[in-house]
Amino acid sequence: MRLHPKLFIALGLLLVFGYFAQDILLNDDQYAARLRKAREAKNTGFRRAEDSPLSPEQRQTFDSLNYYAPDTDYRFEAQLEQLAQRDTVEMPLTDGKVDKYLRWGRASFVLNKQEYKLTLFLKADGKDTTLFVPFTDRTNGFATYGGGRYLDAPLPAAGDTEVVLDFNEAYNPYCAYADGYACPVPPADNRLPVEIKAGEKTFK
Repeated sequence: MRLHPKLFIALGLLLVFGYFAQDILLNDDQYAARLRKAREAKNTGFRRAEDSPLSPEQRQTFDSLNYYAPDTDYRFEAQLEQLAQRDTVEMPLTDGKVDKYLRWGRASFVLNKQEYKLTLFLKADGKDTTLFVPFTDRTNGFATYGGGRYLDAPLPAAGDTEVVLDFNEAYNPYCAYADGYACPVPPADNRLPVEIKAGEKTFK
């Protein structure tokens, strides 16, 4: 029996689609597994006195930090604008002092068909190897810490036009866990008018 050419093509396309669908599923599973492993490592660090921002009393009852479930929809290969003039800014801290950062660039991404932009900063002392992205969003004060959250991004090469912003890796400042810490306050241009349902939630 000979297959009709159109049926043969349809079967071929179905096989190809199934292969790529399986590959995407496996990649998502692997991504989620890596993220859970990193989160458990952070939990372990919070239990150790030498690494933890928690007080001895907090560590006695600490189980784990709270997170949104991994969601690749909140991982973006954002369009990158590297600033030719990287001026130094004084970012306010929660204790009234300031830290100096370079306004390094801007990243734009699309969420729910709407474009958003974030300013990328680099510590002015030149010691950091990642970009610092402090931000607020509409989950703050509800599901997430009221003072906003932080994101680190890999430092792009000179000619790069994209930068990865993975909000699944968004984390709380130490001020979310205990008093006595001085934490950078997200600037006005990084206040996102949307819910970012990814990353670390409110500490309880």
